[in-house]
Amino acid sequence: MRILFVASECFPLIKTGGLADVVGALPLALAQLDCDVRVLVPAYPGLLGKLHGFSEVAHYGELFGGPARLISGDTADGLHVLALDAPHLYDRPGNPYLGPDGRDWPDNIRRFAALSAIGASIGRFSVGGWKPDIVHCHDWQTGLVPAYLMAGEADGRPKTVFTIHNIAFQGNCGRTDFDTFGLPSSFYTPAGLEFYGQCSFLKSGLVFSDRLTTVSPTYARELRTPEYGMGLEGVLNDRSRFLSGIINGIDTTQWDPASDPHIAASFSAKKPLGKARCKLDLQEKMGLATDPDALVITVISRLTGQKGLDLLIAHIPDIIRRGGQIAVLGSGEPGLERAFNEAAAAHPGSVAVKIGYDEALSHVLQAGADAILVPSRFEPCGLTQLYALRYGTLPVVARTGGLADTVIDANDASIRSGTATGLQFAPVTVSGLGFAIERLFELFADKKNWKKIQARAMTHPVGWEDSAADYVALYTDLLV
Repeated sequence: MRILFVASECFPLIKTGGLADVVGALPLALAQLDCDVRVLVPAYPGLLGKLHGFSEVAHYGELFGGPARLISGDTADGLHVLALDAPHLYDRPGNPYLGPDGRDWPDNIRRFAALSAIGASIGRFSVGGWKPDIVHCHDWQTGLVPAYLMAGEADGRPKTVFTIHNIAFQGNCGRTDFDTFGLPSSFYTPAGLEFYGQCSFLKSGLVFSDRLTTVSPTYARELRTPEYGMGLEGVLNDRSRFLSGIINGIDTTQWDPASDPHIAASFSAKKPLGKARCKLDLQEKMGLATDPDALVITVISRLTGQKGLDLLIAHIPDIIRRGGQIAVLGSGEPGLERAFNEAAAAHPGSVAVKIGYDEALSHVLQAGADAILVPSRFEPCGLTQLYALRYGTLPVVARTGGLADTVIDANDASIRSGTATGLQFAPVTVSGLGFAIERLFELFADKKNWKKIQARAMTHPVGWEDSAADYVALYTDLLV
C-alpha cells in the first residue's frame, strides 16, 4: 500500500509543534505494517541538508510565481521525503509561518496552495515512477489537495484522507485568492469551500476528502458541537459517518528515558533512580534552587489562551507557598510571556522561565519534573502529556479532547485498581485548576502511591503501534 503524506512540517526536518512529531513518526510506524509512505513537505532553509542521498525527481517551470523542483531523499532514521524546493515561496528564515514581525507571512495562502497543488499532482500522475494509492493530508495547509484531485478526472484519482490536528486554524482567504488557485468556480459554494464569504482551506479538506480523521476519539465528538466546531460543526455532522478519531502516539525511540542522550541519567519504570538526578539537573539548568524534596511542576507549551496558561498565573504564589517550583518553556502571547517573566523575577529560585522552544531542554524538563500542567481549554490530542507519561512526570490535564482520552485520573478507584496515571480536572477555570493543584500536592506527599502511579504512567502504552494499525484498517477499507 503506497501512501503520500502531505504536511507543512515534519520532525526532524522542521518543527513548530506536535504536527511535526506526528508526521515524522507515524510513517515509520506504518512502514512496520508493510506500507510504503513518502512525506511531501516544503523545502524550508536548511532542510535539504538534513536529507541523505537526495536527488531531483521533478521540475516545475512555474509554480505560483516562480520555478520549483521536487527533491527526493531520506532522513537519518529512514523516513522517505519529497521536498518541494521553491525558493520564492519557502526560502525564508525563522518560523515557517511567521515573518520577523511575528505575523503570518502575507502570502501564506499562495505558499500552501502551491504545496497542495504539487501533492495533488503526485497523487494523480506519480513522481519518479511512484504513485500513491492514498494521499493523506494534514491540517489546513494541505486542505486544497482533495479539491485539486476532485477537479480532475476520476480515473486514476487516489483516495484521500484528511486529518484535523487543530480546527482553530482554518486557512481562510478571500474570493480573489480563490480565483488564483485554478480550481473550478463551481467549487466556491456553501456546499464546497466557501465559508461565510471566504474560501477555507480547512473546509475544502473536510468536504472533498474520502475520509476524515482527527487525533482523538473525544475530539472527534467535540468537533460536532458549536462549543468546539469553530463554525464547521455543521459540515462535520453532515460527514460524521466518514469521520473517526484515532489517538496520536509518540516516537518511543526519540522519547525514551532509558536511552535519551539529552538527559543527565537514564531511568525506567523498573530502574527509576536516575530520575532524581534528572530533577537536580533540571533545577541547575533552569536556575531553580536545588531541592530534591520540592515538587517541580513544568509547563512546555505555546503560551496562549487555548492552552489555558493564563489560569496558572493566579496559582503561582500558592504553589511556591506549598514548597513547589515551576519551570516554564514556551512562547506565545506577549501578555502571558510578560506575566511569567515577571513571576520569575519576583520569585528567583522558585520560578524559572525560558521564552522560546528548545528541543533538548524539553527532554530535560520532561525527565526532571515531577508533574506537568496541561490546562488546555480545548486540546485535539496533545503530545506533551504522552511524553510526560513516558518519563514518569505525572500529567495534570483538563478533561477535554485527547487529554481526557490519554490520562487516567488518580481518583480513589483508579489508585486502588492500579490504573491511575495522572490527574484530570474540570471545569477549566481558575478554581478548577486550583483544586487540581491541591490534589497534586496531596498525592505528592503520599510517596507510596506517588511512586506506584509514576511506574504505571511509564508503562502506559503511548507509542504508535495500535493507532498505526487503526490507520491501516482505514486505508484498507478505502481501497476495497
